[in-house]
Amino acid sequence: MFVDSHCHINFPELAERIDELLAAMAENRVTHALCVSVNLPEWPSVMALAEAHDNLFASVGVHPDYEDVEEPTVAGLVELAQRRRVVAIGETGLDYYRLQGDLGWQRERFRVHIRAARQTGLPLIIHTRAASEDTIRILQEEGAAEVGGVMHCFTESWEVAQAAMELGFHISFSGIVTFKKAEELKEVARRVPLERMLIETDSPYLAPVPFRGKTNQPAWVKHVAEHIADLKGVPVAEVAATTTNNFFKLFRRAVP
Repeated sequence: MFVDSHCHINFPELAERIDELLAAMAENRVTHALCVSVNLPEWPSVMALAEAHDNLFASVGVHPDYEDVEEPTVAGLVELAQRRRVVAIGETGLDYYRLQGDLGWQRERFRVHIRAARQTGLPLIIHTRAASEDTIRILQEEGAAEVGGVMHCFTESWEVAQAAMELGFHISFSGIVTFKKAEELKEVARRVPLERMLIETDSPYLAPVPFRGKTNQPAWVKHVAEHIADLKGVPVAEVAATTTNNFFKLFRRAVP
């Protein structure tokens, strides 16, 4: 059995296909999925999915790429996180690739999420791109090791993975690890212990081989698991069982 630890099936590309997506998950033995928040105005659509389906969970947070949106507050995130189906804070973090200039607001938003996570005891879902040094530094400064979490859609170096794991974070691999030219990432996947690993789709984006270029969906997370099994030279059943167990240990509110 597989779990998709990060998807956005409330996005327009997938929102009208929920029944089809759930059926495909069942057919491919993907038992659960975490639908991840990216901003507060769209958060009710994330929450509605989690409340309507026993095998879907929700997070609450504001993605670092969203400028000129309602800024989260610690108190606001803590209040929303009281909903039973919310299992994590995020996604949050830093992205210096898509946005340039004075990004102090990104760093402050990141700190707000970490403080909310510490108040609620919920793990963090971290997005980092071209910003790994500041990401790790702020996690350290804000005491994020107290709650842990996951470095989602990981594309950084082994050294960054090590630093994150030292803070108690898991490393999550998406369809990118199946791409032919992702050699450095494949090596990171070989080295990250299965006990610290999650798998994800980041649907509707980053469809794995053999579906690269298509609209991604949670059912295809099994192809990520199969590729990691090949990289590590272990049975896919071992990757499936371990990453599923990791998911439910990390996201403690989620009930299998």
